[in-house]
Amino acid sequence: MSAIAQPGYVRNDLTVGIVHFGVGNFHRSHQAMYLDRLFTAGVGRDWAICGVGVLPPDAAMRDALVSNDMRYTLIERHPDGAAIARSIASIAEYLFAPDDPEAVLEKLADPAVRVVSLTITEGGYNISEVTGEFDLASPGVAADLQPGAEPQTVFGLVTEGLRRRRDRGIAPFTVMSCDNLQGNGIVAEKAFTAFARAQDAELGAWIAASVPFPSSMVDRITPVTGAEERRFAADEFGARDAWPVVSEGFVQWVLEDRFGPGGRPPLEQVGVQLVDDVVPFEKMKLRLLNASHQALAYFGYLAGHRFVHEAATDPLLVALLERFMADEAEPTLDPVPGVDLAAYERGLIERFANPYVRDTLLRLATDASDRIATFVLPIVRDRIAAGASIALSVAVVASWAVFARGVDESGAAIDVADRQADVVAAAVEDAAGDPAAFASQQRLFGDLAADPLFVEAFTEAYGVLRESGARAALTSLVDAPGIVVR
Repeated sequence: MSAIAQPGYVRNDLTVGIVHFGVGNFHRSHQAMYLDRLFTAGVGRDWAICGVGVLPPDAAMRDALVSNDMRYTLIERHPDGAAIARSIASIAEYLFAPDDPEAVLEKLADPAVRVVSLTITEGGYNISEVTGEFDLASPGVAADLQPGAEPQTVFGLVTEGLRRRRDRGIAPFTVMSCDNLQGNGIVAEKAFTAFARAQDAELGAWIAASVPFPSSMVDRITPVTGAEERRFAADEFGARDAWPVVSEGFVQWVLEDRFGPGGRPPLEQVGVQLVDDVVPFEKMKLRLLNASHQALAYFGYLAGHRFVHEAATDPLLVALLERFMADEAEPTLDPVPGVDLAAYERGLIERFANPYVRDTLLRLATDASDRIATFVLPIVRDRIAAGASIALSVAVVASWAVFARGVDESGAAIDVADRQADVVAAAVEDAAGDPAAFASQQRLFGDLAADPLFVEAFTEAYGVLRESGARAALTSLVDAPGIVVR
């Protein structure tokens, strides 16, 4: 049985300096892992994490961590089969907000806390696809905006924490998004300041003037923990914790060096790249890795695959990825300092093909309406603006629409999980009579819903998928010459 590397510190060595909302597998394989590296090196031990759960399912993470003395096993799986395990102890506390909102608020007001970080998903920032603005009418937000309401959302909790700091003369913390969004710091700033202004205009103005919202690019493929991952952790390493994490070996974090008076952990000492401008790195990752994941998810599932590594070794899907990245995604990118994009693209396919990570296509397809809007539609918009072909990008969107019908090509049911399930279901129903009706859904596609180039390209791709199936559609796509639309 292989050994699990142990941290070179104990919880009593640590002081909480970061409150993190959204403790899931990615946070534990990424940000918490980097801090574990730092603490093991004997540096920055006043930057330990207090995790916070806001949603009912987060109680399971609380229970898993508490049952194992706030530790968990992280296992890195490499393409050659090597597996390396480490016990991570950088999460020193966990608070479940529904149990005790006041405890979360006082933790946020603690002067020792200097950073609040977020992995609340692409759709968690409550920005409307139709208006591009923060949605003040969403139920949780509307409830938090009622006079005297006890905060229930991340927006209400963080805003009240900042109010208490201001009123007590404590410097504000930095709010650091670690979600897969272009300009994630800008999006976070827009969301939190909009909420604060709606609640208290003066407080909103103070937050806008005083709180830094750095942007970041985060990258590590981290699948859901299932029975197979738990079995491997137990059999190979003797790990008995309730919620181990399995990830690929690759990891990257590019972080805008813009923090408040409380500073930041010295993350550059453990491999984090601190930069003045994250945008080129963000666009590269979102439009190459994440958008390619979307191409694999729906075409791959419809073609009969269930795991990412299976789809990423299918020659037709590999050809799709190669062409999509080189022909449509890459031309929309800014120059990325120090990066060979062709090599980066080859590396992505190799990472996707790692058979030991066992990431599922259904995980990539979860909350597809958010992921398509975040990762694929920006490419479509930029390509239309440039007068260039959108055939491949829109085919990815069409593959999602066919997948969203909830039935694969063999007639088996698909477990479609989407935050906007009602909107997607209505679009699917409309498409049964007129495929263009799906593409014309403004709540899903914003301004593109009224763009005839997008609607026409979608209708054509959807028709091929429905009439001929995924493999025939893929063959047509990878063999077709480039088409200039304007």
